[in-house]
Amino acid sequence: MSAKNFEIVGLVVNYMDNNAKERLSDYISKFIKEKTLIVCIGTDKCIGDSLGPLVGTFLKESCCPIPVIGTLESPAHAVNLEDVILDISFDYFDYFIIAIDACLGFDDTIGDIQVKLGPVHPGKGVGKILPSIGDISIVGVVDSIDNPDSYMLKNIRLHFIWEMAKIIAESIILSINKKA
Repeated sequence: MSAKNFEIVGLVVNYMDNNAKERLSDYISKFIKEKTLIVCIGTDKCIGDSLGPLVGTFLKESCCPIPVIGTLESPAHAVNLEDVILDISFDYFDYFIIAIDACLGFDDTIGDIQVKLGPVHPGKGVGKILPSIGDISIVGVVDSIDNPDSYMLKNIRLHFIWEMAKIIAESIILSINKKA
């Protein structure tokens, strides 16, 4: 899970916005290339951090034509992220990478989906130092950065994460279809 930081944010849309999928897909479609890889980061062991693996699973179930790494069955998380990045450097060395992760933010940004120009910084929000990944990143703000108790991440409702993950996955599929 990454912390909200001061990178260039290209688009911010709340997952409950009626036009969220269309706005996200219009923006993301600008970045879809012939050689694109989607890396979904997180773990299903913590509901707040399951956004990435849920997106990856939804994409795989939708028969996404772009390679996807990181699902509920085979997550890309803190323990294996360095190995995942090493494998990517061999198998997808010249691919454009879209990284997806959960994120902490301010109270008024919870539920926002941010598309950032640049990599995601996994673990930053919970004090972990992990390698950054991605040419662009899509992060969902799942909880408050102002909450010093990481236990709260375990009290996030699965339905909230599920709905946000569906919006992100459906937006990506729409963006791919717009490029076809």
